[in-house]
Amino acid sequence: MKKILRVILPVLVMGVVAVVGLMGAVDTSALTLQEGAEAARCENCPKDLFGDTGVFKKITNTILYIVGIIAVIMLIIGGIKYVISGGDAKKVTDAKNTVLYAIIGLVVCFLAFAIVNFVISALPSSSGA
Repeated sequence: MKKILRVILPVLVMGVVAVVGLMGAVDTSALTLQEGAEAARCENCPKDLFGDTGVFKKITNTILYIVGIIAVIMLIIGGIKYVISGGDAKKVTDAKNTVLYAIIGLVVCFLAFAIVNFVISALPSSSGA
């Protein structure tokens, strides 16, 4: 316990001294919170997080498109497995399960797409539009 205190205590003291020193050196009254956020934003970064052209909608739609593509690929793979199963009961069952789960994945993907787009369009954009 004493060894831990010998290591941690000087680090904490140096951290407090550094924070106090920085607080005295920075003029925080010159910037508001909004100005600080605007200063941190890059020039070409989008300003809207929500809304029809928002970043959140673009990211979620891209992810849902990728999931939909994977579900369609799995549906095709399940169909191929069903065709080449050769009547083997285990292979037929595995192929049917693959097709079933791919269809369930597609349904979930479509529902998620609709729900996300509905919620995003209901939220106001940060530009006030």
